[in-house]
Amino acid sequence: MALYHRPGQEGQALTFTAEVRAVGESGGVPEVALDRTAFYPEGGGQGGDAGRLVWPGGEAAVEDTRKDKASGEVWHRLAPGAAQPPVGAAVRGEVDQARRARHMQRHSGEHLLAQAFARVNPAFEVAAVSMTGPECHLDLRGDPTETDVRAAEALLRETLGRDDLTLETPVVDETDLGRYPLRRETKVRGQVRLVIFRDASGDFFDVSACGGTHVPRASQVAPVAVLRTERVKSGLTRVTFMAGEEAAEYLGGVYQGARALAQTLSVPVEGVGERVGALQAELLAARAEAQGLRGALAGALVAAQPAEVLGTLTLRTLTLPDAALLAPALAAVPAGEVLLVLAPGGRCGVASATAAVRAGEVLRAALAVTGGKGGGRPELAQGSTEAPGAFFGAARTLLA
Repeated sequence: MALYHRPGQEGQALTFTAEVRAVGESGGVPEVALDRTAFYPEGGGQGGDAGRLVWPGGEAAVEDTRKDKASGEVWHRLAPGAAQPPVGAAVRGEVDQARRARHMQRHSGEHLLAQAFARVNPAFEVAAVSMTGPECHLDLRGDPTETDVRAAEALLRETLGRDDLTLETPVVDETDLGRYPLRRETKVRGQVRLVIFRDASGDFFDVSACGGTHVPRASQVAPVAVLRTERVKSGLTRVTFMAGEEAAEYLGGVYQGARALAQTLSVPVEGVGERVGALQAELLAARAEAQGLRGALAGALVAAQPAEVLGTLTLRTLTLPDAALLAPALAAVPAGEVLLVLAPGGRCGVASATAAVRAGEVLRAALAVTGGKGGGRPELAQGSTEAPGAFFGAARTLLA
């Protein structure tokens, strides 16, 4: 199997001719193996190429490309139900140029961002990568902080602003690896393909052992934007980023959204954060005021409800117009009394300000009669009843 890799001209071999070596299927999806291919198979965190195969009398879309780990065979996964060329047929392969370009930008962006983190702090070593979607991941050791992330972004932004950082992809013997400042040790033995970004003066920016596809100039991955970080298993920090055209489109969309929001708030884009902060403060104040008003209203409704004597107990029953008043009404139970409350939607509750009655037990017993569920503490309990009209009667019977 011959794979097209042109040092210094990554992504240029987008069409080729080949012979069909085998056909098959995986998971019900038809596949084709060729004697040579320019399709890059998924691996090393990079997604596989797509495109199409054309042969005399037929053609089929290639939706993905994978490499069999056991045999090393590269399989071109066709669209479900697609016709397969016969074994021995001559085919023309066409790699999807736009998809390849996105994959190259993501992969080069990953190398360059990883190097930027390593320059901020050598402890930020890469443990795993994923670049199969627009949002790519770097899993880093060393616990980088938000300050470290911004420092790495700034360093890379400055680096990508130059246009002299170019790609080299030499294949060297493993005995010569000591001549190169590899960012991380490689397990590859024998002949090793290196991906090098070096400036016009000959200084290395990043050197990694890699078999993936990359852009010929580092500036082509700009912008590289870190979207977020999070702690993941094994104490690693996952850095989610986007690169190249996908990052530019994403950032453009974010700006358009920010501009629309700024127009709604009647402030410039740069003033959105301050205005949103002010609105949040106003909202918190309004919520606190509303909570206070609900408490006052609930207390007034409880006080206005006549009390009744039930044996040795003083009892009040209250039907509320709004379920939001349930909790503050229960909290307003007068000293020494028991309060039964119903609210819209079957919401119900019991409050007890006397040691002789345990609110949670009364509520559960009443709900066992009327249907529903709920519970709580000896002094206050809430739940929902399936028969609101029978709730007060059931509770009274238990309290009598």
